[in-house]
Order: sequence, then structure tokens, then C-alpha cells
Amino acid sequence: MFSPDLKQALPTTDELPCSDDTPVDNEDQNFLPNVLLFLLNSIWANRMDWYFGVDMGVYHTTGVNPRVPVVPDGFLSLGVERKKGGKSRKSYAVWEENEVVPILTLEMVSHTPGGEYDEKMDIYVKLGVLYYVIYNPEFWRRDQHQPFEVYKLINGNYQLQIGEPYWMPEVGLGIGRYQGTVAGIQQELLSWYDQQGDRYLRAEEQAEQERIRAEQERIRAEQLAEYLRSLGIDPDNLPTAN
Repeated sequence: MFSPDLKQALPTTDELPCSDDTPVDNEDQNFLPNVLLFLLNSIWANRMDWYFGVDMGVYHTTGVNPRVPVVPDGFLSLGVERKKGGKSRKSYAVWEENEVVPILTLEMVSHTPGGEYDEKMDIYVKLGVLYYVIYNPEFWRRDQHQPFEVYKLINGNYQLQIGEPYWMPEVGLGIGRYQGTVAGIQQELLSWYDQQGDRYLRAEEQAEQERIRAEQERIRAEQLAEYLRSLGIDPDNLPTAN
């Protein structure tokens, strides 16, 4: 718990940079976390007690200086306002969030190593982040790790978990990879999953499923009409029950 005097001395998010201004190595570092964010906007559309940040500074007091943030590619916090005071956040300061730390952080490994397996892992341990996801589709052999790893904080240490998609009961979601198509481009994507291991569909996928379903209904109706005509029955002038 922060003492009132400490809270008074800490800077506000209006005074802090939104990130560390370090440019990303590739577009997926921004794109894939946003895919997860947009999907959450659909899954949890009626919930106002969560926040998912993308490339945003997380300020905390477990480091050497509360003005130096850790900047995950993505992070999820539960039990906080979707819009803090009705406004968009510039950054995430733990002392302004009723001391709620992210329950999940996501780091995407790029050509330039960013301390995902050591420095950042140590920071998230101290911060108390329950789940730490490292996505490393291109350089996992270089780093001697797997392309997709989920770590859980157990007794003060991160332990690598088994299974994909991996179900996180404290979050109420699973996370994993799949091959999908976005804007006509096929690639590996990250997604949320339900407890049965079924992937939540993106809005455009749901729309496409509805289109296919409607088309199948239309074809079935035409086939039925053709069958009735073969029996000498006018499908447009069927008798109605009294």
C-alpha cells in the first residue's frame, strides 16, 4: 500500500511521457497487440472493468525511479476503469490505478533483443504481473526459446506453462496463435480463446460467417422451392393453416 505522503510525492500521468519513445522494429509489434485489443472490445463490450494498453508506459515504484516506465508491447489490467475519469489514458501509473498492476503483459521479440527473457522478466516479477507472454516467431532459435511462451508467477518466480491455447482462469481467457487472414494477407496471429479452447472470432470473421450462413439459407430455400415445383406445388402460393 502507498502511504498518502508517497502518493502526494509521485508524479501524475499528465506529467509523465506516454512511453519510452523507442521505435518498434517491425509493424507486427504494434499490429498484433491491437488485434488482441480490438477483439477484447468485442468479447468484453459490456464490461467496464478492464484496460488493455498497447506500447504504453507502465509506471511503478518497484524500480529505481518511478519516472522510468516499463513499456510492454501489450498489457491487460482487470478491476480498473475502461476510461479513467471518462478520458483516455496517456500512460498507466500504478499509484493512480488503486495499485492495480497488469495481470498480463505481452512482449514480442524482434531483431534487436529487448531483454524479454531477463531484464523485463525481472521487472515483471518485482511488479507482480501474474502472466507474462513472450511471442518470438522469428528469432526463437537464436534465443534458444520456443516461439510462443506463457509464464506464470508462482511463489515469486516465473514458471513456463504448457499447452496452447493456454487457459488463464484468473483472466477468464485463453491465449494462443493461429493462421489467419487480415486485409487479404495470411499470417500467424495472436488471439483470445474460451475455456473450451475455441477461438474468439474477429468482427470481420463473424460478418463473413453470417454472410455464409445467409447464403446457405438462401440456397436451401431455392432447393426446397424447386422440389415443390417438381411436385406440382407452387411454393409462392402454399396453403395456410386455419
